Amino acid sequence: MNFNAEKSSRKWPCSRFGRTGAAMVTAAAALWLCLSTDPAAARRSALDPWGELFGARPPKLRGTLHRVTVPLPRPRPAEAPSAQPEKPAADKQAPEADKPAEQAAPAPQPSACRLALTEAIAIAPSVPDIHGPGDCGGEDLVRLEAIVLPDKRRVAVKPAAILRCAMASAIADWVRTDMVPLVASLGSTISDLDNFDSFECRGRNRIVGARLSEHGRANALDVRAFKLANGRSISLTDRTVARELRETVLHTACARFSTVLGPGSDWYHEDHIHLDLMERRSNYRICQWNIWDPLPQVAPLLPAERPEEAPPREVAEKADAKAQAGKSDAAAPGGAEAKSPPAKPEPKKPQPTKKRR
Repeated sequence: MNFNAEKSSRKWPCSRFGRTGAAMVTAAAALWLCLSTDPAAARRSALDPWGELFGARPPKLRGTLHRVTVPLPRPRPAEAPSAQPEKPAADKQAPEADKPAEQAAPAPQPSACRLALTEAIAIAPSVPDIHGPGDCGGEDLVRLEAIVLPDKRRVAVKPAAILRCAMASAIADWVRTDMVPLVASLGSTISDLDNFDSFECRGRNRIVGARLSEHGRANALDVRAFKLANGRSISLTDRTVARELRETVLHTACARFSTVLGPGSDWYHEDHIHLDLMERRSNYRICQWNIWDPLPQVAPLLPAERPEEAPPREVAEKADAKAQAGKSDAAAPGGAEAKSPPAKPEPKKPQPTKKRR
């Protein structure tokens, strides 16, 4: 394509100033269409791309078309990193290979009580800690299922009790050391422990709004009775059980537990024994359990049946009447033949005397 001022003046007829403007438009068009072949000029244009075109001394464009070089970008260095580096295939398949492995939280170490309470003493598997509601719950908990005796026999806890490890250990020692020898003196052995209550989130004596019971902390056990191997059951609050046996149980329990509540403490514990390990100031203990005597024999409401060898009622009534008469005569002075004393003579009334006139 050929451009000149004469042809442009024919297309855009204008004055002298219009011809100059047309020439500038033509030069600007040629600036984007032409490429420079001078390397030195390209470098100069890269440093100052517009200095040559709009510098202090712009080129003269009147009447002629000057050749203008187009600035080119500098070549990219060979050591420059790519704009979007591609990840290797191994990184795409395993994106977390370079990340450091997260360290797993260490498992909690068992307590000294848990290590001491082995299967040779009790069958008491650990259970997760209980937190809430409120202040209920506890840590280091076990489910006491059975107590293992020294001769490998087991005393089943029915139902299984959720307790703290320290409380479960105290119950096991009490049964193994104190209760088994006591029952052995009766000619039998313990087979079951009657668990009336263990862990339960509630207030004392199940009163709404009362202070949290030790049952709510898994630190108490209510014992109702011991079942023996011969089928007999010993209820700890039964008055028909020998008083000496109940007193022995009382002394052993109060020596091991910080709280013992039974009959006489309040009417909530008339049919079972409450045991716990509550901590108090100065190691203060509570032992409230009255050993009641057996109830007195109550007279029958109906009369006894008449014996078969008893005489007929008519004969019996006559005999009873004679016996009563004989008793009354014998009670009189001088016996039945004694006479009554003579009656005293009544005093004579004085007769009136006649007066002499």
